[in-house]
Amino acid sequence: MVNENPPAARIPVATYRLQFNRQFSFAAAQEIVPYLNDLGVSDIYASSYLTAKEGSMHGYDVVDQNRLNWEIGTGEAYAELIGDLDKFGMGHILDFVPNHMCIESRENAWWMDVLENGPCSNYANFFDINWQPVKKELTNKVLLPLLGDQYGKVLENGELRLVFEEGSFSVTYYETRLPVEPTTWLQILRHRLDVIEAAFSADAPLLQELLSIITALQHLPTTTEHDPEKIAERYREKEVVKKRLLLLCGQSVEILNFITENVAIFNGSKGEPASFDLLDQLLCRQVYRLSFWKVATEEINYRRFFDINALSAIRMEDPIVFRETHALVLRLIQEGKVTGLRIDHVDGLYDPLTYLERLQRNCFIQCCLGQSGAGPELADAGTAADWIKRCNDDYNGVIAENPSYKPFFIVCEKILLKGEQLPEEWPVFGTTGYDYLNYLNGIFIDQENLKWLDRSYTRFIRQTINFAEAVYEKKKLVMQVSMSGEINTLGHYLNNISEKNRLTRDFTLISLTRAIIEVIACFPVYRTYANSSIIREKDVQYIETAVAKAKRRNPAISTFIFDFLRDVLLLRQGENASEGDRLEWLDFVMKFQQLTGPVTAKGMEDTAFYVYNRLVSLNEVGGAPDRFGISVDAFHSQNADRFRTFPHALVTTATHDSKRGEDVRTRIDVLSEVPEKWQKSLVKWSRLNKRKKTMVDGQPAPGRNDEYLLYQTLVGAWPVEEASNPFSPGFHARIREYMVKATREAKVHTSWINPNGTYEKALTDFIDAVLGDAAFLRDFRAFAALVSHHGMFNSLSQVLLKIGSPGIPDFYQGTELWELSLVDPDNRRPVDFRIRREMLSRLKEREAQVGAGPLVRELLAAKEDGGIKLYLIYRGLNYRRAERRLFENGDYLPLEVQGEKSRHGCAFARRWERKILIIAASRLTVGLVGDLGPVPVGRDVWKDTALFLPWEEQGAKYRNIVTGGTIAGADRGMGTALELAEVFSDAPVAILERLH
Repeated sequence: MVNENPPAARIPVATYRLQFNRQFSFAAAQEIVPYLNDLGVSDIYASSYLTAKEGSMHGYDVVDQNRLNWEIGTGEAYAELIGDLDKFGMGHILDFVPNHMCIESRENAWWMDVLENGPCSNYANFFDINWQPVKKELTNKVLLPLLGDQYGKVLENGELRLVFEEGSFSVTYYETRLPVEPTTWLQILRHRLDVIEAAFSADAPLLQELLSIITALQHLPTTTEHDPEKIAERYREKEVVKKRLLLLCGQSVEILNFITENVAIFNGSKGEPASFDLLDQLLCRQVYRLSFWKVATEEINYRRFFDINALSAIRMEDPIVFRETHALVLRLIQEGKVTGLRIDHVDGLYDPLTYLERLQRNCFIQCCLGQSGAGPELADAGTAADWIKRCNDDYNGVIAENPSYKPFFIVCEKILLKGEQLPEEWPVFGTTGYDYLNYLNGIFIDQENLKWLDRSYTRFIRQTINFAEAVYEKKKLVMQVSMSGEINTLGHYLNNISEKNRLTRDFTLISLTRAIIEVIACFPVYRTYANSSIIREKDVQYIETAVAKAKRRNPAISTFIFDFLRDVLLLRQGENASEGDRLEWLDFVMKFQQLTGPVTAKGMEDTAFYVYNRLVSLNEVGGAPDRFGISVDAFHSQNADRFRTFPHALVTTATHDSKRGEDVRTRIDVLSEVPEKWQKSLVKWSRLNKRKKTMVDGQPAPGRNDEYLLYQTLVGAWPVEEASNPFSPGFHARIREYMVKATREAKVHTSWINPNGTYEKALTDFIDAVLGDAAFLRDFRAFAALVSHHGMFNSLSQVLLKIGSPGIPDFYQGTELWELSLVDPDNRRPVDFRIRREMLSRLKEREAQVGAGPLVRELLAAKEDGGIKLYLIYRGLNYRRAERRLFENGDYLPLEVQGEKSRHGCAFARRWERKILIIAASRLTVGLVGDLGPVPVGRDVWKDTALFLPWEEQGAKYRNIVTGGTIAGADRGMGTALELAEVFSDAPVAILERLH
C-alpha cells in the first residue's frame, strides 16, 4: 500500500453552518473561531466559497470551481482561517455544488467559450445542452432567455448593443456581455468595405492586413466542426485574428474609425425599426438565440437547476467534467484544509451513486497523497500516474475487504419523504438532516387536537384543501408552466422509443407526454435511482404506485400507454432488444429521474407548501403538512434507524433552505396545544381587520388563506424582547417581503412569472394597516406572549434532543440565540457574533461565581434574551466533545415515561461500554403549566411521573450535566426509576450522566 493505514474519515462532534459572502469573509470567520471552539463546535460547515457571480449572497451561483471567491477573501486570508481552525483542532466541511453553474457572468469562461464556439467548443459537453432540440430553429444553438421583454421590442429599443473592444466584438445587454462568433465578424468588417478601400491605395500594407484578416475569418473552421484538428485550428486562428485586429486598429486610426462607425450603424437608431436589421441579422447567426425570459418555460434546450434560467446544469457524469470541476477542492482535501464535504442537490445528478463513488475514490487518493507528503514531489507525469494507479489499487483492495469503508466525511442534501430511506449503498455518511428536523418537530405537535385545527382552518378560509390533491395539481402546474420545455423534450424522447416497436408506434406524442405528466404528478418520492438494468425493489414500488395512481386519475387515457411508460421506466424490454435499444431506454429513465426531483420540489415545497396553511410549522422541506405531528415512539424509531444505518448523518433544526427559523416553528407548534384560543383569536382578528382589505377583481384582498398565513407568520416571527419595537420599518419590511414571496410561490393570486401588482399592493397595504392598528396589536400581543412563552420551552427541548440523538448535531449560524427568521433571503441576514461572544463570556464568568444550577434558574427567569439557549448548547456540546465516543458509538435506548404527565416527556439513553447517559426533555408544556404558567419544573408540575431505567438498580446516581445536581434512582414497583420532579427540578431539560 502507498500508506500502511488507509485514510480514516474525520467525524465531526458538532457542526456550525456559516454563510460566506461579501458581508461575511474569511477574516470574519477567523474572528469567531475561538468563540465556536468555546461553544463546543468541532467543525465549521461552510457555504460554497468558490468563485460565484459577482455580488452573490449564497454562493450557489458558481462560475469557477477552481478559484476562491475574491469577494470573500484572498488566498492568504483563507490560509489564516484554516490555520486558526488547525490551532483549535477544528475541522472544515465545505458545501460543494456539482450540479450546475451560473451562466449570467463573464467570469464563467467555459460558458463564454460555448457561446463563442457553439457545438465545437471544448466545453460544449460540459453543459447539459440539447444541440438537436425539437424546435429546429435551435439546431446547433442554445436558447438564452435573458431578455426582459420580447426580442424584437428589446432590439428596437436599443437595449442590445454591439461593442468592439481589445480586437474583439461582443454584444451587451445591460451588465451582460456575450461574445460574437468570429466568422460572423465578416458581416461587420465587410459592411461598407468600399469606403475603407477608397481611403487607401490598393497595395497599402494596412489595407492588405485588413483584407487578410477578412480572408482568415472566411477560412475559419465552423462551429459545427467535429474534426479535432480543425477545432484546434479554429481555436488557434481566432485568437491570432483577435491579436491582429487589435494591433491593426492601434496602427491605423482610419481602420479603427471605420470599425467604430460600422458598430454604430449596426446598433441602429431608436424609432427607426429598419435601422436594426443589420444587428438582427448578426444576432440570428450566433450560436445562441436571445429571447424573452418567459420563453424558457417551453423552448429552453439546456437543463437548468429547477426552473432558474441563470443556472445551467453540468454533465457531472462525464469523467472529464468531474476532473475539471473538482481540481481545487481535491487539492484542498489533499492539503488537509477541507476535512468534509456537503454535496448540494444530489438528486439533480444523472447518476448519484457513480458520482459519489468516484468522489470517495478521488478523496482516498488525495488523502493518501496528503498523508505521504508526496504530493509536491509528483511533478513528473509518469510518477504521478504511477502513484494514482497504486492508490486506486489500494482503494480497490480496501473496498474488497470492507465494502462499507468510506475514506472521507461526505453528507448529501437529499430530501426523504415519508417512509423513504437513503440508499444504503451510497458511500456517504448520511443526509444533511431534513428528515431529522421534521421528526423532531413532530413531537411538539399535540396530535389530540387535529380536529380542532382542521375545523379552525377550514372555517376561516371557507374551503377545504386536501394536501395530497394540492401537491398533485401544483406539480402538474409546474410541468405545464415553468418546466413544460423539459416535459416536451422527454415526451419526444419517449415517442422516439415507441416508434421503434410496431406494438407501440401508434401511441401519439400528445398522449405519451400526458402520461409522463400524470405519472410524475403522482410520484410518491423525489426520484428513483436506476443506473443499470437492475432496479432497486423500492424504486419498482415507487414506479408501480405512481403509474397505478395515474391510471385511476385518467380513465380517458389508454391504460396501454401507461403500461408502456411503466415498462420503459422498469427497463422491461424483450429478450430480443438490441444493446442500442437498451441504452436508449436507460438514458430515458435516467433523464426522467433527473426531472422528477425538480418537479416535486417546485410543486410541493415551493407551491403546495404555500397553499396548504393549516399549521405551517409542518410545512418544512422534507415534511408532510398533512401529517399532524408524530408520536414519541415514532421519533425513537427514526433515531434507532439512523443509528443502525447512518449514525454520523447530520441532524439539524435549521438550514439556509428552511422555510422558517427553528424557533419560529416551535412557536407555531404551540397553536396545536391551544386550538380553541387560536380559533377565537382568528375570528376576532379577522373582524377587526376586515375593513382593511381592498377589493381586487371583485374579491377582498388579501384572500382568507393568505390572511391565515399572515397571522401564523406574525405569531412565529414576533420579536421576543419586550424592549424591541415590532412596529419598526425593518420588521414591517421583512413581513411584507415574506408575504409577497409566499403568495407568489402559492401561484393563486400572483406568481413569479406573472406578478399581480394590484393584489400584492392590497396585501402589503393590509399588512401595514394591521400592524398600525392599536386595538389589534393589544389583543395580538397577549396571544403572542403565550405562544412565545411555551415556544421557548419547546426550543430548549429541541436543542437538547438534537445534541443527544444519533448523528452529528448541526447548528445554523446565529441559532444559539432565539432565531426568528423566515425563508431566504430573510434567514441569510448578517449575524451579530459580538453579542454572542460577549454573552457566552458572561455566562462562563457567572457560572464560575454561582454554579450551574443557580445560573440556569436565573437564565430561565430571564429567558427572553436567549441566554438559556446559548448556555444549554454550551454545556451540551462541550460534554459531547469530552465524551464523543459515547455519542458516536453508544447504543440508542428509548426510555418509558409513566405517570400522570407521561405524555409530556421524551427521553432516551445512550450506552457505550460502562458509560450511560440519559437525555430527557419536556414537551406540550401548555398542558403542564397553563397559558402563562411558571417554568415546567418541580413536583407541582410533574406529580408522580417517572422515567424507568430497565438496566438500573435502586440507588444508582446520576449527575445533571446542565445544572450540576445529582439524583438517585428509586424503586417504583416495576423497576428502578428517576422521578421527573427531580430530573426537571431546575430546568425542563436534562442531560444525566451515570455516576459509578
